[in-house]
Amino acid sequence: MITLQPTLDEIRSWAATVDVCQAALAVGISKSHLYELIKRGEVPFRVVAFGSRYRVLTASLIRYLEAF
Repeated sequence: MITLQPTLDEIRSWAATVDVCQAALAVGISKSHLYELIKRGEVPFRVVAFGSRYRVLTASLIRYLEAF
Protein backbone atom coordinates (compact mmCIF):
# COMPACT_ATOMS: atom_id res chain seq x y z
CA MET A 1 0.00 0.00 0.00
CA ILE A 2 1.39 3.40 -0.98
CA THR A 3 0.40 6.36 1.16
CA LEU A 4 0.94 9.81 -0.30
CA GLN A 5 2.39 12.62 1.73
CA PRO A 6 -0.42 15.05 2.59
CA THR A 7 -0.40 18.59 1.25
CA LEU A 8 -0.03 21.55 3.57
CA ASP A 9 -3.67 22.46 2.92
CA GLU A 10 -4.74 18.97 3.99
CA ILE A 11 -2.62 19.19 7.14
CA ARG A 12 -4.25 22.52 8.00
CA SER A 13 -7.60 20.70 8.19
CA TRP A 14 -6.34 18.13 10.70
CA ALA A 15 -7.35 18.08 14.36
CA ALA A 16 -5.41 20.16 16.92
CA THR A 17 -3.16 17.19 17.66
CA VAL A 18 -2.18 14.15 15.62
CA ASP A 19 -0.45 10.88 16.38
CA VAL A 20 3.17 10.16 15.59
CA CYS A 21 2.32 8.08 12.53
CA GLN A 22 0.34 10.91 10.93
CA ALA A 23 3.02 13.50 11.78
CA ALA A 24 5.76 11.29 10.35
CA LEU A 25 3.80 10.97 7.12
CA ALA A 26 3.45 14.76 6.95
CA VAL A 27 7.20 15.33 7.17
CA GLY A 28 8.12 12.36 4.98
CA ILE A 29 9.92 10.16 7.50
CA SER A 30 9.14 6.82 9.09
CA LYS A 31 7.30 6.69 12.38
CA SER A 32 10.20 4.78 13.94
CA HIS A 33 12.57 7.60 12.95
CA LEU A 34 10.22 10.17 14.46
CA TYR A 35 10.01 8.12 17.67
CA GLU A 36 13.81 8.10 17.78
CA LEU A 37 13.92 11.89 17.34
CA ILE A 38 11.39 12.23 20.16
CA LYS A 39 13.49 10.04 22.45
CA ARG A 40 16.59 12.16 21.68
CA GLY A 41 14.70 15.44 22.13
CA GLU A 42 15.47 16.50 18.56
CA VAL A 43 11.97 16.99 17.13
CA PRO A 44 11.66 20.37 15.33
CA PHE A 45 8.00 20.76 16.32
CA ARG A 46 5.98 20.40 19.52
CA VAL A 47 5.27 16.93 20.90
CA VAL A 48 3.38 16.24 24.11
CA ALA A 49 3.39 13.00 26.06
CA PHE A 50 0.26 11.44 27.52
CA GLY A 51 1.59 8.57 29.56
CA SER A 52 3.41 6.38 27.06
CA ARG A 53 1.69 7.96 24.04
CA TYR A 54 2.76 11.02 22.11
CA ARG A 55 0.72 13.64 20.26
CA VAL A 56 2.06 16.27 17.88
CA LEU A 57 0.57 19.75 17.98
CA THR A 58 -0.65 20.34 14.45
CA ALA A 59 -0.06 24.10 14.57
CA SER A 60 3.62 23.58 15.37
CA LEU A 61 3.88 20.97 12.62
CA ILE A 62 2.37 23.45 10.15
CA ARG A 63 4.82 26.19 11.22
CA TYR A 64 7.70 23.76 10.70
CA LEU A 65 6.48 22.75 7.24
CA GLU A 66 5.82 26.37 6.20
CA ALA A 67 9.49 27.15 6.82
CA PHE A 68 10.39 25.10 3.73
